[in-house]
Amino acid sequence: MSEESKRLARLNYWVPAILVALIISIFSTKSFASEHTGRIIIPFLHWLLPWASHRALQLMHFGVRKLAHVTEFGIFSITVFRGVRGGQTGWRLGWAFTTLVIAAAFAGLDEWHQSFVPLREASPRDVAIDTCGAILAQFLVWWYAKLKLSSAGSTTGSGGSRESTPG
Repeated sequence: MSEESKRLARLNYWVPAILVALIISIFSTKSFASEHTGRIIIPFLHWLLPWASHRALQLMHFGVRKLAHVTEFGIFSITVFRGVRGGQTGWRLGWAFTTLVIAAAFAGLDEWHQSFVPLREASPRDVAIDTCGAILAQFLVWWYAKLKLSSAGSTTGSGGSRESTPG
């Protein structure tokens, strides 16, 4: 395999992370400001829970928005892990740590970007929430890799040795 094809193959592992980063950046525009999402989410929540007070609906809207932060950065974390890992298999702490550094840095960059967007503001709390989403996703990646190793070990028998990292 030529050096150019190796670089292209390596880049292909990063494409999902780049796409998710672009989607996160779109979510950071004024079109997805609280004032705009509230016009959709609050009426939906009111339809779903007609007895909820206006204050409760506002709090649920806030919760949905923060859950979106956790979800989008969880997905970003998984896709970045895939890029960091490249063509290798399994799970390694170093890969997870690198992934978390990238996710936290992008969360900070995303909030900095929002400081320039009308109707948006930068929030250190959101960086922390985004980073928590990335950490949660890395626990899921570790758990999945561990499960995969367990199932591979049970199908191959117990006579062989196992690696210290799942995968």
